[in-house]
Amino acid sequence: MKIILTGLTLLLALSGISACVHSAVYTSNVEDKYPPKGTLVVANGAKVHVIEAGREGPPVLMIHGASANAREFTFTLAPRLQDDFRVLMADRPGHGYSGRPEAAETLEVQAAQMAAVLRQLAPGQKAVIVGHSYGGAVALRLALDHPDLVNGVVLLAPVTHDWGGGGETWYNKVAGPPVIGPIFSQLVPLVAPAMVKSGIDGVFDPKDAPNDYYSDAAIGLLFRPPSFRANADDMNVLQEELAAQQHRYPELSMPIVLFSGAKDTVIDPTLHAGKIKHQVTGFELVKLPQTGHMPHHHHGDEVADVIRRLAADAMDQSS
Repeated sequence: MKIILTGLTLLLALSGISACVHSAVYTSNVEDKYPPKGTLVVANGAKVHVIEAGREGPPVLMIHGASANAREFTFTLAPRLQDDFRVLMADRPGHGYSGRPEAAETLEVQAAQMAAVLRQLAPGQKAVIVGHSYGGAVALRLALDHPDLVNGVVLLAPVTHDWGGGGETWYNKVAGPPVIGPIFSQLVPLVAPAMVKSGIDGVFDPKDAPNDYYSDAAIGLLFRPPSFRANADDMNVLQEELAAQQHRYPELSMPIVLFSGAKDTVIDPTLHAGKIKHQVTGFELVKLPQTGHMPHHHHGDEVADVIRRLAADAMDQSS
């Protein structure tokens, strides 16, 4: 029996070492394929990676959702705006090539990192803030905590309120805890990249995902163990964070426009859009009857037009 147990222990150890080696090779390969392509801002002791498009005009800050990074906007919204705006697309803490400061799973710290981007790259200017999904919660927190930086907010299929429980994925629950989480995350590069297509299709449903979405959005960066754990930590506390934040929305005084897909299978649009519209005075809801969770891909022109309108209105009010 002692020999058998020793053999099993050795086998488990070798398997663990093999997984670590594979994840290290995966990380090296995926970072070679999708290297950082932006500016680095340091805030709260951590770097924030910001991809820029356009050099002149009012700033627009775009904040991506869960399981994503700043490249989400580089081939969707940025090309529509870069001739007239300075578009800043930031990797949230622990995602893409941004570092992860202490308590980065909180919306307060996430928003503080985004505020640092604006203060350092667009000093003395207010921006239109664009937030997709989880990024919508961060955009709202940025507007709440740093209103001096915000002219208006555009929300794309955002999560805004405590949804009452359920919906958490098993892999985020496993990846989060301090002991099992790091071990589990080393295994992710072995299996997750091959399984991601069905997940992408579900996010875009009922529309089709763009053919090159996985590559264009550099989704492979998610499966690096530290990034996967950062995403899990964000998601595991999100409901609690929203429960604390949602009561503050009546404080918002700037215009807010929310694009909501009626066919969204990721969040319940009637819950999130349905609640915040009663809390914010300057609120506008854009209903998209045949769209799911990715409105900026299929309604990019409409989203860009709203961004232009908010920026123009802000300029008129300040002149």
